[in-house]
Amino acid sequence: MQFQPQGKQAVGICFDSDLGNTIDDALTLAMLFGLQGKTEDRVISVSTTKNSLEAAIFSDILVRFYTGVPEQATGFGGGAMSIGLTLTGKMAASNPMIEAVVPDKKYSRGISKMNETADPVAVIRNALSSQQDQNAIVVLTGPAINLAAMLKLPMCVQFITKKVQKLVIGADAATLSDIPALRAVLADWPTPIAVAGAEIGEAIPFPGASIAKDFSWSDAHPLVAAYQASHPSPSDAPATAMAAGLYAVRPQENYFKVSAPGTLTVGDDGKLKHTPGNGKHTTLVLDPSQKERIQQAYVELASTKPVPRAQRQRPPQKKQ
Repeated sequence: MQFQPQGKQAVGICFDSDLGNTIDDALTLAMLFGLQGKTEDRVISVSTTKNSLEAAIFSDILVRFYTGVPEQATGFGGGAMSIGLTLTGKMAASNPMIEAVVPDKKYSRGISKMNETADPVAVIRNALSSQQDQNAIVVLTGPAINLAAMLKLPMCVQFITKKVQKLVIGADAATLSDIPALRAVLADWPTPIAVAGAEIGEAIPFPGASIAKDFSWSDAHPLVAAYQASHPSPSDAPATAMAAGLYAVRPQENYFKVSAPGTLTVGDDGKLKHTPGNGKHTTLVLDPSQKERIQQAYVELASTKPVPRAQRQRPPQKKQ
């Protein structure tokens, strides 16, 4: 008996960021899970370039909150997503955002020791290996340490070409803090690359007033606690990472204009330069007329209640 091939799944998102460093990345992860609830994407890996155990715990708390994975479920067999943690870099170990969430035991988590985290390069590679060809997108919103390391793996360029549609980068100050890593990725990454600059995040921030109004369905919401600790309510938050994530999944919605293809380079001053011509790099261009529409999407998607994952069940077996 032959089985019909399965239809194409929603696009898989590898989210590689400095989660635990700024609220923008946490909001972006919430938004990506909101899109997952609408079956527009699937978050297949989460990794952080903030080199602290607390950042990994913070990431794990957010993932479990949005996926409904209980604290006792650990590892691949338990259904929990392994959190990739970079062990290099120079970012601080803690901040008010982390301190408002990680010590609070009401939030489910499966990480308490360093050996309960995972190598971020392996996390991304393994997530991509399980995807249908050309059905994955990598979203980078932090230093490019992990992706630069991944490019050094044998045959990895061919592997990325096979599995990944595009790389979308949210180029804020953290992303630009590691110039050699970003240069390596811009030079060697084999798929098209789109970049959202910090000017977009500043011009179209996440509206802070939404935190009290749209997230009130939970009285134990880790994102709300993190936001209130890092941004005195109701102040807005720059949303460069959110712009990158929204474009990655919904390019057809024309939230942003897109430059002509060309080549992106990073100067010694950490500034990006886009040279139009023969290249595969584009930049997102601010369209002020779309500001209200974009912010509505940010709020709607990031504040969506988690949608529990459907449990796979084996079909009933026919009696012989």
